[in-house]
Amino acid sequence: MLISQILKKSSIVVPLKSTEKDDVIEELIDKLNENGLLTDRDDVLDKVMTREMTRSTGIGQGIAIPHGKSKGVNDLIMAMGIASSEIDFDSIDNKPVSIVILLVSPAGQTGPHIQALAKISRLMLDGDFRQKLQDAQDAEEVYSLLSSKESE
Repeated sequence: MLISQILKKSSIVVPLKSTEKDDVIEELIDKLNENGLLTDRDDVLDKVMTREMTRSTGIGQGIAIPHGKSKGVNDLIMAMGIASSEIDFDSIDNKPVSIVILLVSPAGQTGPHIQALAKISRLMLDGDFRQKLQDAQDAEEVYSLLSSKESE
C-alpha cells in the first residue's frame, strides 16, 4: 500500500487556516468534500469527531492522525494539512502538532484502514522527513516528498 496512491494532491492543505483541533479536522473533511470524495460529509465529521473523543489521535512528535470509518465514503481516502503554527491536539506526548493526516474508510472496511494507519506511522518515524514536511511551501512539495520517501 502506497500512501501517495491514496492521498490526492488536491487533498493537501498548506498551510492550514484553522488553529484549533476540531476546526482543523473539519477543514480537512471540507477539503475532501470539495474534492467530491464524500457522499455524506456530516456522517464523516460525526464519526471522526466521535473517534477523537474516545482518545486523541495526536500520536506525538508533532503528528496527529484523526481517523474514522463512515458510510459517507466509498473508498479509503486521506487528507493532509501542514500548520504554520503549532496546534494543541491533546497529544500523548503533551506537545502540539503541525502535521495532521486525516484518514477515512468505509464503515465495513478494517484491513486497509489499519494498514494505512501503520504505514503513515512508519513514514512519520523519520525526523528528517517530518521536518521537510513541516517546511514544505505547498501541496505539490508535500506530495513530492511523500512519493520520494515511499520509493526509498
